[in-house]
Amino acid sequence: MQKRILGRTGIEVTELCFGALPMGPMQKNMPVEECADIVAHALQSGINFVDTAQGYKTYPPIKMAIDKTGIRPVIASKSNQKTYEGMEQAVEEALTALGLDYIDIFHLHAAREGENAFEVYEGALKCLVDMKKKGKIKAVGISTHHTVVTRRAADVDVIDVVFPIINMNGRGIMGGTREEMVEAISKVVQANKGLYLMKALAGGSLIGEYDAAMKYARGIEGYASIALGMVAIPEVDFNIKYFNGELTTAAIELSHVEKTVKVLSGACKSCGKCIDACPADAIGFDAANKASVNSEKCLTCGYCTPICPEFAIRVI
Repeated sequence: MQKRILGRTGIEVTELCFGALPMGPMQKNMPVEECADIVAHALQSGINFVDTAQGYKTYPPIKMAIDKTGIRPVIASKSNQKTYEGMEQAVEEALTALGLDYIDIFHLHAAREGENAFEVYEGALKCLVDMKKKGKIKAVGISTHHTVVTRRAADVDVIDVVFPIINMNGRGIMGGTREEMVEAISKVVQANKGLYLMKALAGGSLIGEYDAAMKYARGIEGYASIALGMVAIPEVDFNIKYFNGELTTAAIELSHVEKTVKVLSGACKSCGKCIDACPADAIGFDAANKASVNSEKCLTCGYCTPICPEFAIRVI
């Protein structure tokens, strides 16, 4: 599989990145051993890049896969901790849980944050810079859905890697249009920052247009990798074959069904915590004052599920 360097970092990654979100508790909530087997298969099949996060709760299967295969991939993690102390604990948690001496990339997990993200995360960013100096992380990054934050990241010297949302429908993009996000991404590339892309399939909603969606994402100038969530070995094999150019147009079909987010209205207590957690502004209250999901906006990311104190939201 083709490998590319992430900007000025010197970190070489495969064009296909294993996205660890969907297999964890926020979505499929698969058994750890099963998840580990899938990650191990991905590593043994040539994928050298894994994207995870403190909130995804997927460190255990990643460590298990590393132990099982003896393959140490490039790992990107992230945390939404905003203070110096909180981010320091997040990095130490990742190092301990993964059994590693350093994390390759650690992001500010600022998916929903607006144009003041760097001010809001000032303490956390200082921590990541210090962690890099200590050798505990190799590169400092930011993960974002916002066009302005992406544009600003190009001018923040200490940011080495940017992980923005982009897809052919512009789904989930905040603070601007798809075209404005592409423009912001181009500024990131011009600044020689590392760039890899999230939500190219818009959280699974573009699965029926896989080929067109991937062609769009792969047409973005300057990206090094595209993170795709994978929850089965056949899915890993399919994606690898696609990225290696081994599939005919007729063969480009995936067997799994699109994901949806369901609110169990009887259990909903109308607290609104899911509304605050949604990075796509896809949740609101309905006429009965119960949480309701706008399927046209929803990214099926699952960020709302662990927030609900009543366990009233499910990704199915």
